[in-house]
Amino acid sequence: MDEPLALEHLLVHGRPAGHPVARREGQVLDFAAFRTRAAGWHAAFAAHGGQRCALFHEDTFEFAAALLGAWHAGVCIYLPADARPATLDALRSHVDGFAGRAPADQTALTPIPEAEATFRPLSPDLAALVVYTSGSNGQPTAIPKRLSQLSSEVVTLGALFDEEAGDAPVLATVSHQHIYGLLFRVLWPLAAGRLFDAHGLPYPEDIVAALRPGPALLVASPAHLKRLPASLDWASVRGHLRGLFSSGGPLSPEALQACRELLGRAPVEVYGSSETGGVAWRRRDTEEAASWRVMPGVEVRAGSSSDDEVLTVRSPHLDLPEGAWFTTEDRARAVPGGFELLGRRDRLLKLEEKRVSLSAMERALVEGGLVREARVLPLADGHRVTLAVVAVPEAAGWRLQEAGGRRSLNQALREKLAPHFESSALPRRFRYLEAMPVNSQGKSTEAALAALFDPRRPPFQVLERAPERVLLSVEVQEGSPYFDGHFPGTPILPGVAQVEWALLLGREHFALPPDFLRMETLKFQQVIPPGTQLTLELTWAAESGRLGFKLTSAAGAHASGRIVLGGGVG
Repeated sequence: MDEPLALEHLLVHGRPAGHPVARREGQVLDFAAFRTRAAGWHAAFAAHGGQRCALFHEDTFEFAAALLGAWHAGVCIYLPADARPATLDALRSHVDGFAGRAPADQTALTPIPEAEATFRPLSPDLAALVVYTSGSNGQPTAIPKRLSQLSSEVVTLGALFDEEAGDAPVLATVSHQHIYGLLFRVLWPLAAGRLFDAHGLPYPEDIVAALRPGPALLVASPAHLKRLPASLDWASVRGHLRGLFSSGGPLSPEALQACRELLGRAPVEVYGSSETGGVAWRRRDTEEAASWRVMPGVEVRAGSSSDDEVLTVRSPHLDLPEGAWFTTEDRARAVPGGFELLGRRDRLLKLEEKRVSLSAMERALVEGGLVREARVLPLADGHRVTLAVVAVPEAAGWRLQEAGGRRSLNQALREKLAPHFESSALPRRFRYLEAMPVNSQGKSTEAALAALFDPRRPPFQVLERAPERVLLSVEVQEGSPYFDGHFPGTPILPGVAQVEWALLLGREHFALPPDFLRMETLKFQQVIPPGTQLTLELTWAAESGRLGFKLTSAAGAHASGRIVLGGGVG
């Protein structure tokens, strides 16, 4: 194991020229190559002259070199979560330029070949980074980070995990464009002198293939760990997994059990947020509900009994006035050596002049035994606000829906809530899914949940359902907004709407990865006029990330294709 280097001195003191830094498609990239590439990026940022720049690059080696080059040029890096046009356009007014990826009408910075640089130690006070968190309402919130915050967290990770990790290289399913992936996939390996893979692992079979050569660490999210298919040959690589990490959301009991059985170990779960950085960790090797252990240098305050106190944090990973505490959105109870989480703080809403706790309503739904997970959200309905529920049913809930239809499950859930809430506050709209929709950070945003109630979503009934196949009867309503302007006099359903329906309904029936990657074998055979009663067959191949769809009716075949999805790696 190499001696750790502080981020401030990484390019100043450096490592031997041949020291391995990253691995790309079987080729090892050494420290000399990394330093040369960082010098090229340093020259590009210095020549550009801006003080703030957005950086998005899929290759982790190139991303790391650009990040260090920017810091040594005194540039603060803004990290977009993805490279979608809308995401990049939203950054225009906040940055002076773009590196790696840029909006279509703007040229991105690229490294200057053959450039040389004399690197000096970085200031801990450097305004190093701005990351974005979607929060619960889907609105991006900018969070600035000084270099000292990032550096102190890297030191903490090394103190906790370096000894066990040893020299094992780092593999990742998560994106380095988010703070968790940035720390565990880029900054910690750089500081520790540990090799990392330049490309992410979007599919479970990629994880198996990457583990075959030898020992490695895997940095993942709950969204990936709950989609590990038992059909893959995990036994052949289980002994190569030196360490497993998970962060970005709660790890479900099913995902924990899959990790134990398929990967041979429970993950180190890291609790924290973009705002707080890492706060605590735990590893549930045998216990189902082990408490969280506070990280070195971090202080927390929580309830001392069964009272619902909010968890507050004081940490060098936070940029707050000396002595100040950060209030989280979680409730917690103090226990010896750490704390237990008690769920999210109550989200209060005034409805019909009554204050309603959405958090309490979610807890009541789960405690009712028909659903294992529930989110309650307000929806605007004309001039009034009504409540809607998105839920993942238990087996009993699915049986009730299959026996009596969706309305029977709706009514049963309303009856579970009736003793605790005013009748005027009871939810009026419901959506039932196999798994909550998550983004590449493993979070279910309110925007994604609200999209399930979009009027463009077609009415449907489940005809057949199996773990990897579902058959639906879909009604093409004449009033669908998709027919507006397409085309006057002879309306037909656009092809893009057909693909969108397949993906939307696929997300309701399978636990799909968050990111659309591409289409395959897309065919449109016949137009679909208003009033058509369609049959939609959806098939899901988790190993390859492919959602297949076929749209047919009494008139014959209309459309078919495969949608390829991934886990949001960068």
